[in-house]
Formats: sequence, structure tokens, C-alpha cells
Amino acid sequence: MAKPPVMRPTSADVNAFLDAIPNASRRADAKVLCRMFGELTGEVAVIWGPTIVGFGTLHYRYESGREGVLPLAGFSPRAANLVVNLMNGFEERDHDLMAKLGSYKTGVSKLYIKKLSDVDLATLRELVRRSVLVSRDAERASRLLQGQ
Repeated sequence: MAKPPVMRPTSADVNAFLDAIPNASRRADAKVLCRMFGELTGEVAVIWGPTIVGFGTLHYRYESGREGVLPLAGFSPRAANLVVNLMNGFEERDHDLMAKLGSYKTGVSKLYIKKLSDVDLATLRELVRRSVLVSRDAERASRLLQGQ
């Protein structure tokens, strides 16, 4: 029998998760992100896996047939960084915003921020908003291609 995926919504209490972040600054930043993501998505925060605060769902399906569900938008308040999950390709697609963002690092579909004061919040907000729009459009396109 296959193991269930680690990346799935849980019943963990989001406020308790955020309140348990040991670093006060990271905890405050995570609460700011939680409010921002909720406003941008119109979705309720849910803990996905052990450490991701996710908003909404995004169904994906690869040409290979592999499919799954991810949060539409999300972040993880890790010890070293706030990790913001964005739709793949954000660096090229949103290079105008990346130039104005501030201090950060990137990985595949991830934006690593030491603390929110290192970045321009309005720019981060726009990056997340664009990512949500692209994700929703990608899901709609995928459904159309599948005849749903």
C-alpha cells in the first residue's frame, strides 16, 4: 500500500502553530503573512504537512498522469527563513517585482526571506497576488484540457 503524501492538509490549529514559533520576530512576521495570504486568496489558513500554512487548494496533473493537491498559496516559518511558496517561473515572469523586492534568495517555486523588514511588503503582496492568479488560471486550463 502506498504511503499517503506528506503534503496534505491537517487538522492542526493554525493559531497554535503560529503561537508556538519560538523566535518572537519570526512569529510576528508569520502572523503578518498569514493575514496577507488570507486577504489575497479569500481562503482560510490550514496547516499542510508539518510546517506549511496553506490557503486554498490547487489540483495538479502532469502529462505522466501523476497528480496531487497543493495549497493554492502558502508559506513556512522555518528557523532560518520565512519560505514563501510561489508558482513556478515567478523569477522570470515577475522580474520587474523581483528587482524592487529587497533582500531575498530563491529556489524552485520558493522565496526565502530572513525577515519581512528586509523586503518591501507591497511588492511581496503583489508577487503573492500574481502567483495566486497564475495558479488559478493554470488549474482552470488543466481542467479544460481534461474535459472537466
